[in-house]
Amino acid sequence: MKRLVLLGGGHSHIEVLRRFGTVPLPQMELVLVDPGREVAYSGMLPGWIAGHYSRDECHVDLESLARFARCCFVRSACMAIDPDARVVSCEDGSTLPYDVVSVDIGAGSPAQDTLGAALHALPIRPVEPFVARWDELRDRTIRGQGPRTIAMVGGGAGGVEVLLAMQHRLRTLAPASDCAFHLVGDADTILAGHNLRVQRIFSGVLDRCGVTVHLGRRVETVENGRLHLDGGGSIDADAIVWATGATAPSWPKHSGLATDDRGFILVDTRLQSVSHPHVFAAGDVASVVDHPRPKSGVYAVRAGPPLAANLRRVLSGQPLAEWTPQEDALALISTGDRYAVASRGGLALEGAWVWRWKDWIDRGFVRRYRIPSRKLEPLSQR
Repeated sequence: MKRLVLLGGGHSHIEVLRRFGTVPLPQMELVLVDPGREVAYSGMLPGWIAGHYSRDECHVDLESLARFARCCFVRSACMAIDPDARVVSCEDGSTLPYDVVSVDIGAGSPAQDTLGAALHALPIRPVEPFVARWDELRDRTIRGQGPRTIAMVGGGAGGVEVLLAMQHRLRTLAPASDCAFHLVGDADTILAGHNLRVQRIFSGVLDRCGVTVHLGRRVETVENGRLHLDGGGSIDADAIVWATGATAPSWPKHSGLATDDRGFILVDTRLQSVSHPHVFAAGDVASVVDHPRPKSGVYAVRAGPPLAANLRRVLSGQPLAEWTPQEDALALISTGDRYAVASRGGLALEGAWVWRWKDWIDRGFVRRYRIPSRKLEPLSQR
């Protein structure tokens, strides 16, 4: 009997659970370690914030998937692994020996590298703490006690989408609110990873929505209610939201795994650790050698099937298959309301129909992991 431990219920691992539940591997014990009962689908997070989706519509039930996969569910977080002894150490004090371990825990909080940001800013990752704070801010705004100014730090797609979603929700629920919005980015343009036409579309959207944009300005320090920018100047804000680039959790490097210069687990094209062959990783926590890609949910989703196949192969003693992530991916970026922009390479398409297309794709993704109750077995959990 071999034990496969899945650390994290990320977008790659939910596909692993679905596939092992559909076609079980004999003589294998499957264990999932995650602190949450469910996981939010990142593609629907802006729509959830904007009020277009309920919580259930954009979450995947990890407990149901664990039952379907005949999997033991450990409700805790990984603190470290000993790759030589092959043991996982969990936050609750428990330890889990393993034969093979796979890591898909996402990225760490983006607000750790700037002085004062961890104390005074609200990072958009991890999702659950962010949404809890957002719910509180939204409710205060409805009661007329909300912030007068909200500043978003991060001019990428995540920061722009979330800011527009927050603005749309607050203006829908509290039309009398006169809350001002600021977007701060250290690049010379918003959405720096996208083509010029997409950048121009969103520049127009932000302008029409009355968002004040500060480009080419890096935040040096954060105080309670104030951002200090490099080169001088500051922005006062009652609420500061942080959506800069992804950061790596600290424990993979401290555990002795090979990591890149930012601390993400280095894997080869088989999604296998380059330093420890019994360790696999996918999603934002991983970095594929010679194939750098943006930290985006779409790449985590695409990594699910090859990861599941190679985990099955390594447990069965079969040769592993190589997988190379695609060069670029289609991004469907919403504008707060039911309108979106499609971006891929030099392509830029916009309209309400793009939002309906995105909505159809996103709902289909979540639906794939809704397991009929008749297929569920009792959940092994501790």
